[in-house]
Amino acid sequence: MSGGTPINRQWILISKDGLVVIDWGDNLYQDVRSGDFIQVIESDISHHILNEELDWLIRIGRVSSYTAVTVWFPNLPERPLRTIE
Repeated sequence: MSGGTPINRQWILISKDGLVVIDWGDNLYQDVRSGDFIQVIESDISHHILNEELDWLIRIGRVSSYTAVTVWFPNLPERPLRTIE
C-alpha cells in the first residue's frame, strides 16, 4: 500500500486547458498541482486521467503511486467543510 491520501481514479479529471483536478462533488474541484479549491464548469472537463498523465504527476511529486482504481496523493490540503452552527 502506498502512502498518502487515496482517491478513486474516476474522480480525477483533466480540463480542456490541461488542469488536473479532483472532483469532490457539489461543484467543488481541487487543482492537484496547486492544491487550490476551484470552480470548474462541467463542460470544461476533457477526460478522466490517463496513465501517462499520472506518470508525469509522479515525476513532479504530486502523486506517489496509482493502480487501475486508486491514486495516492502525498500532500493534499484538507477539503473545506461546512460546520453545523
